[in-house]
Amino acid sequence: MARPLIAVPGRFSASASALRYGAVVNARKLLAAVHRAGGEPLTVLPAGGDVDERLRWADGLLLPGGGDLDPARYGQQPASAEIYDVDVEQDAFDLAAAGWAAEHGVPVLAICRGLHVVNVARGGDLEQHMDVPHRHVTQPVHATHPALGGVLGPGEVVISCYHHQRVARLAPGLRPAAMAADGTVEAAVEAEPAGWFVGVQWHPEDTAETDPAQQGLFTAFVAAAREFAGARV
Repeated sequence: MARPLIAVPGRFSASASALRYGAVVNARKLLAAVHRAGGEPLTVLPAGGDVDERLRWADGLLLPGGGDLDPARYGQQPASAEIYDVDVEQDAFDLAAAGWAAEHGVPVLAICRGLHVVNVARGGDLEQHMDVPHRHVTQPVHATHPALGGVLGPGEVVISCYHHQRVARLAPGLRPAAMAADGTVEAAVEAEPAGWFVGVQWHPEDTAETDPAQQGLFTAFVAAAREFAGARV
């Protein structure tokens, strides 16, 4: 059976060691986790154009981590000097892609910034800078929603975090699915699923190669993408 095609918006990079110019990149571990799960990850240039036309081939959408969203996108002025790597073009594409996927029921796995993108696209907002950021932090969490528990399995899992922002007001239609001890929404799912969606604040790709629970997120996502592809043939 052909691998389902997973669209992964690229991230702008000022330089890459193997290239002579700026680059559009994605984390190697992220793409490897999708491929291990049976998907074909395809990096998409985050440029303009009609999102439906550009992504209609996609069987799933993976929204990866990256820099911060412009606070104007959720109706705020910048309130922290810690905000970094805001890119208007990146924001526009990611938000449009999240809206497109929701409209068409395309499976979505949203990671770190990706969760922020989905939350903002659906009407939520963010805390611009946490009092104690989760940078280079590992911590245990457990699923508090069965939609996530069925993916991660029972009991606690150890997550790898790198973020200084978090969800403040969760968007209508989303429900928390895992919480950190400090109140951070570590995962969110659909309140009434219209398609497969899981958003996590942590980076499952960091440890997916050796942690079945983290790889399980990618496996479940790719399985949903394969089912979506089969239903539209």
